[in-house]
Amino acid sequence: MDLVNYLQDRLMFAVPKKGRLYETALNLLKGADIQFHRSKRLDIAICLNLPIALIFLPAADIPTFVGEGRCDIGITGKDQVMESNVDVDLGLDLRFGKCKLQIQVPRNGPYKKPEELIGKTIVSTFVNLTKQYFEKLEGVKPGEPLKTKIKYVGGSVEASCALGVGDAIVDLVESGETMKAAGLHPIETVLSTSAHLIVSKHPSHPELVEVIKSRMEGLLAAQKYVLCNYNAPRNKLPELLKVTPGRRAATVSPLEDDDWVAVSSMIQRSDMANILDQLKSLGASDILVFEISNCRV
Repeated sequence: MDLVNYLQDRLMFAVPKKGRLYETALNLLKGADIQFHRSKRLDIAICLNLPIALIFLPAADIPTFVGEGRCDIGITGKDQVMESNVDVDLGLDLRFGKCKLQIQVPRNGPYKKPEELIGKTIVSTFVNLTKQYFEKLEGVKPGEPLKTKIKYVGGSVEASCALGVGDAIVDLVESGETMKAAGLHPIETVLSTSAHLIVSKHPSHPELVEVIKSRMEGLLAAQKYVLCNYNAPRNKLPELLKVTPGRRAATVSPLEDDDWVAVSSMIQRSDMANILDQLKSLGASDILVFEISNCRV
């Protein structure tokens, strides 16, 4: 039975079934209140509180399923979308699974820059992105023959140079420890990537897509910001609001003491310590910071 027709009243949501994106993707679904129970033997789960069917697929296959309209939305890496060369919307950068697609060469080898690899053998799982990179490097048009040989390997790409399969590799790098252990180091970054919520050009339930995007944007904002509350002398308020302007504007409330006001503002988590130092030096008092579990901004 055609799954799309069988579940045509539901939005088809493709989710990584395993790998580096799996656990964080599940946490994101939980935070967005997409409730489901998945049987260990099934790659389909029906959402309990929304008209959604979750389809668990290899991350590399998700762009194709979404691009062909078999699924409406999906979570996968930008690298997989670019490699698949499909026409989908990169709807939302989910800001996890960050890594780089890099050209790596033997640390003690003769190659110091990408141009020196023209005419050599490059091993990669990402053969399309590697080919596109070397087409630009060689100055040839798509479809014209390359001097450089691009060879596909499905796994353990980092071992290719040591085993004499290739002169260099193009592979995803997170911390770089695996590459160092294999005696490799980077000479070029082909692509910086992270997980994205990708969307079909013609989703079956566009209004539900917007609901999901809004919920995930709220979760991302909650991760990026904290709520800062403090008391401020009225005569210092203009200076203090320059430090904590808020996303649109800070909330300012009167206190019983006419010379003071209460201020509430979202501040970036990454700059929190510096902002608190500035508030203190400008005369703010009773400075408190609260975690934001979820929001809409």
